[in-house]
Formats: sequence, C-alpha cells, structure tokens
Amino acid sequence: MKRIIAVLSIALAGIVELVDAQSFYNFRTGRDVIASVGTGTSTYFGDLKDPGDYMDAKPNLNIGLQYFFHSRIAGRAELHWFRLQGDDSDSELTGKTRRNLSFRSDNFELDLIGIVNAFPQGARFYQRPQFNPYGFIGIGLLYFNPKGQVPQTDWNEDPLPDAGDYIALQPLRTEGVDYNRLAIVIPFGIGVKYKANPFINIGLEGGYRLTFTDYLDDVSTVYQLHSSIEDPLVQAMADRRHEIDLPPLGIDEGHIRGNPANNDGYFLFNIKIEYYLPENILSVNSKNRGKGPRRNIQRRRR
Repeated sequence: MKRIIAVLSIALAGIVELVDAQSFYNFRTGRDVIASVGTGTSTYFGDLKDPGDYMDAKPNLNIGLQYFFHSRIAGRAELHWFRLQGDDSDSELTGKTRRNLSFRSDNFELDLIGIVNAFPQGARFYQRPQFNPYGFIGIGLLYFNPKGQVPQTDWNEDPLPDAGDYIALQPLRTEGVDYNRLAIVIPFGIGVKYKANPFINIGLEGGYRLTFTDYLDDVSTVYQLHSSIEDPLVQAMADRRHEIDLPPLGIDEGHIRGNPANNDGYFLFNIKIEYYLPENILSVNSKNRGKGPRRNIQRRRR
C-alpha cells in the first residue's frame, strides 16, 4: 500500500508541475486530450478459484492517455500493473483442497480502448455533463508470470533449493507445456465520470478481461508422469499433494490437474483521476506557434 501511495503521489506531483508550466487555467483553448492515473483492485478467475467467489481482490495501478475524436467517442491507451492470486487451500471444494496448488503473479497489460459516452462533451470541455456514464471495449497485450512458493521438502524429505521463495513456474513446465507468457486480451466494461471541477474528472470503472490463455495460474490440463521428470524441484512444484500428506497423482497417466475447456480471466475495478491537458501539450513546437501571433500583433500596432 505504501508503494501505491508513493507512485500516485509522484504522478500527481508531475501533473501539477505540468499544469503550472502550461498555463493550465486557460479556458480559451480546446482540450481533447486527457491524462489519467488510478488505482483499484484486480480479481482472478480460473482453475484455482471457486465458482461464484468474487472476493480476494489484489491491488492494481494504471496510467493512461485519452483522446476525443467526437463529442461522445474517445480512444484511450492505458498501462496497467496488477497482481493475481489463487490458492486451493482457500477453496470450499474438497477436490481442490486435496489438489493443493497455488500461484501468484505480477502482471502488465497495455491496451487500446474505444469509449462511447452516454452524453456529449459540450461545445467546450468545461461544459461537459456533471455525470457521464460510458461503456468501453478494446484489445490489449498481457504479460503474466505465475509463480509458486517452493516447499520446504521434496519427495525424499530433503531440503529443496530456495525453499520458501516464490519462483517462476513457466520455465519448470509443470504440465510439460512451454506456454507463452504474452497473451492477447479483450477488455470490456462500464464506468462513470464525475466533473470535480472544469479540468478534473473523478471516475469509477469496472472491466472484465477475456484472455486467450488458460495458463494465468500455470494450471490447465493433466499431471505430468513423475517418471518423465528428473528434477525433484519440478516434481515438487507440479504435484503438491505431498505437502498435505496425500499420495501424488503424477504416478499414473492422465490424472486431471485443470480444466482446459475454459480460459482464465480477470476483472479490474478502478478509481481514476482525469486531467484535461492543454491543447498543444503533445506538440514539440507549441511554444513557437504561441509566439508567432504575438509578433504579428505587435507589427500591426506599429
């Protein structure tokens, strides 16, 4: 939480500095570009989550830029960091608690979103509605990296390397699959903006992510045969029933470890602060263009 507050404070300080440098309180220019910063929760849905379980949310952070193409239609580019986590020990289903798998993952999502607002912006940016609901849909690129905590012992009750640490599961190929840690996602959802003052919106937004991978949690198909695994660390991370004194399932072929019929997904809920940037904020030559008209006026006065 301290890190989240620190990141938001730095972002807000930078925007305040930008506001002061660009004479932000100038109503005469149009403002179609919005910078945003936000935080909220992220919720995982997959093989290590019970149906109907919507709690156990983890943190997320995001920054973005939005541009209005029309009075009601905008596009947005946004970068998210968020954590996902799942643990069979929290399940209310006996089959899952006996499986005893778990993971956590720190993830990054870069997305491009199309936004349709319920009401038009108005002739000027500061004439926008006090409240404005909106819907969005887009496409994104996700980087995910599921990790598991190394148990204190392996099959032979000998200490394992890095016991107690979280290590990446994809390189271990716990199911014998070398899956890609990059995935395409489809974000969609709804939100509402509140005009706090002429230049600032406060927004609430919730969006689900359809993914094209079933390995956000490193769980999808069946157990590997132990006879095909030489590394005791891979054995211990792939089949963790030994930690609760149950016989391993990777001894025989075909024991179910996950459900490949449904891809994993996640939900992001955010509170955001949006700032309307000056008209020429993205232009390198904005200062030069601003000086030109003033010179012409002086010449005409002479």
